[in-house]
Amino acid sequence: MFTTRRLSTRIVGLFLGLLLLVQAAGFGAIRASIESSARQTLAAELQVGERVWRRLLEQRAESLVQGATLLAADYGFRSALGSGDTETLNSALENHAERIGATISAWVDAGLAVRAVHDASGGAAADLKALGRLAGEMARGKGGGGRIANIGGQPYQFVGVPVKAPLLIGWVVMGFPVGQEIVDDMRALSGLHVALLVPAADGRPRASASTLGAAATDALTARDERALIGGQEMVARRVPLADGGAAALLLRPVAEAVAPFRQLQQLMLAITLVGVAVFAVGSWFTARHVTTPLRSLVDASVQLGRGDYDQPLAHTERRDEIGDLAKAFDQMRVNIAAHAGEIRQLAYGDRLTGLPNRARFRDAVQQAIDAPGSALLSVVMLDLDRFKHVNDVLGYHFGDRVLKAVAERIAGQAVREGDLVARLSGDEFALLLPGTDGAGALAVAQRLVTTFELPLLLDDQMIDVSAGFGIASWPAHAGDADALLSRAEVAMYAAKRKTASALVYDPAIDAGSAQTLSLLSELRRALERDELRLHLQPKISVGSGALIGAEALVRWQHPQRGMVPPMEFIPFAEQTGFVRQLTLWMFEATTRAWPALRSLGLARVSVNLSTRDLIDGDLPAKLDTILQRHGVPASAFCLEITESAIMDEPQRAEATLNALSSAGFKLSIDDFGTGYSSLAYLKRLPVDELKIDKSFVMGMAREADDAKIVRSTIDLAHNLGLSVVAEGVENGPILEQLAALDCDEAQGYHIARPLPAAEFAAFARRWRERDASTAAVLH
Repeated sequence: MFTTRRLSTRIVGLFLGLLLLVQAAGFGAIRASIESSARQTLAAELQVGERVWRRLLEQRAESLVQGATLLAADYGFRSALGSGDTETLNSALENHAERIGATISAWVDAGLAVRAVHDASGGAAADLKALGRLAGEMARGKGGGGRIANIGGQPYQFVGVPVKAPLLIGWVVMGFPVGQEIVDDMRALSGLHVALLVPAADGRPRASASTLGAAATDALTARDERALIGGQEMVARRVPLADGGAAALLLRPVAEAVAPFRQLQQLMLAITLVGVAVFAVGSWFTARHVTTPLRSLVDASVQLGRGDYDQPLAHTERRDEIGDLAKAFDQMRVNIAAHAGEIRQLAYGDRLTGLPNRARFRDAVQQAIDAPGSALLSVVMLDLDRFKHVNDVLGYHFGDRVLKAVAERIAGQAVREGDLVARLSGDEFALLLPGTDGAGALAVAQRLVTTFELPLLLDDQMIDVSAGFGIASWPAHAGDADALLSRAEVAMYAAKRKTASALVYDPAIDAGSAQTLSLLSELRRALERDELRLHLQPKISVGSGALIGAEALVRWQHPQRGMVPPMEFIPFAEQTGFVRQLTLWMFEATTRAWPALRSLGLARVSVNLSTRDLIDGDLPAKLDTILQRHGVPASAFCLEITESAIMDEPQRAEATLNALSSAGFKLSIDDFGTGYSSLAYLKRLPVDELKIDKSFVMGMAREADDAKIVRSTIDLAHNLGLSVVAEGVENGPILEQLAALDCDEAQGYHIARPLPAAEFAAFARRWRERDASTAAVLH
């Protein structure tokens, strides 16, 4: 459901994002177009405004020319010119200037000398030469009938009228200020703002008149094309007025030009927002239209996963791709329903043997535990011995046939009605025994052991089959199916390690299971921090009682747990392969101790090898490197290997043993008598010694069968030219029996427990100082 909702959101988001992207691009393009169009409009308006401004000045000049012409034709003025009466001339200029509104009026003679002047502004006296120059320019036709000049920091529009009598005798020049009145007229006519700029005393322009106010336009220059005045952006156009730098700036606010288009933009924005809202609603309904059937298909797939094949799928009537998908799902449902039994068999059955698999067996165990009235039940788990050897020698096809035969034997000969047999994996099988406690399950396991004593005959090939059995009961050993299976497996592997036929789960054999989670890391640190200790168990000659050797053993001095027994870490090291590092450590430590041991009269020291060591083709070279480093001969060592280690990988083990023997090491078969097929290999292996398992040695004093096994083993070894070592000598009578049977060497608690290497010298001295009576007993 969460994934489907997220898909709906993504669909709506994608569509809205695309729409907003397109709308934003269009909005931006239109905005840029509006800005460009508005500025083009402003430029055109300013061009028109310049023409209006110039026409306004021309019209004013024409009006002024008419006034000046009247003065030139005035009889009194002409009489004053004829009489040369300066006072009358000045009075005439003043009267006529006031009549037509001129601020400056002057009479310039034909030589362009100013003869009389009236200046109402008070600044013309300093610019008489300028008036003469203006009259001359107008006489030469420059500026037409009018001229604008900067007089006393103020722009003036001057006109000149020639006076003839009948020849030219001079000029009447009249000036009118260009000020606030004309800019207001320009504002009224064109709608543009106007600012008149003239140079100030410091050379910087200042506004002499403006429709925006002089203070607002003082910062303008005649070169400005854009200006920010009163917070408004304005576009300007410069119109020169006079050579002195005076100019008129025509101004138009950008906002006024853009304002009509802003309404269009706002309308478009409103349309866009409405479109987005409509599109969002439509996209949401579209997404719902797509994802609702998908959610339905998800729910249907969950039902199919639960095994419910009866509910038809919805949306199969649709005529689009979703309808096709729904039809395909529905057809799959129908097909699965038709083959549900076969699928269930594949899910819960083993295809090779036809037995239930691990999943089915686990469910059956849990159902039996949860069943009303259930009081107890047991699980028996078994794992075949040396099945890998069968596959390696006879092939996997033959191995499959062996598994099928084993399954038939378990299900057909040793199981009660109502019991359940399953194949868990590979060569591992399990039995569910409802209503059976640990003792009853052990009896069933013993019957299976007896059944397995009969070999299998397949295609004239005789196959000996054996297995290790582990038993766990509910509720005595576990409260649920998973824990029950786990503890049955723990018991099974414990039985295989102890070479026992069957074992019932005991918490003691599983006490270290939680610790093994970090055991490998702790073992590595033990090597790095020198926490391992070398112990030696003495070996004596049974005939003479002399101390002739020792077996090297490893102990772990843990910083928190103290001295850790070997059985708590050696099997784990074997499983993980770390035992190879332990073997090399043992050999290194023993090699360093050898000079001191040789001085005590020892002939050799025994070191144990594991299965992992025997399949390591580089082991002989590694041991030789250690011997060369310490200068010790290989003959100083006897390497002990178990029968099971040889049988797990016989070919590779044989090759490694031949290489070790060629290097000069003595070889011993440890725990002899507890294996299965080692006699067939004794004549082929370069073995020098047999070591009788302590279970037979310790029982020979009370069990006649054990005594016979010990006697037979000693005779067999001597006939093959091998020496014999008996371990587990716990008391004097056992030692006497071994002497009577002509056993060569012995070790056990009666002689000494394993000793730290540092204490072995003291023991050797005590042993040599034994009294004569003890020596006589040994003889």
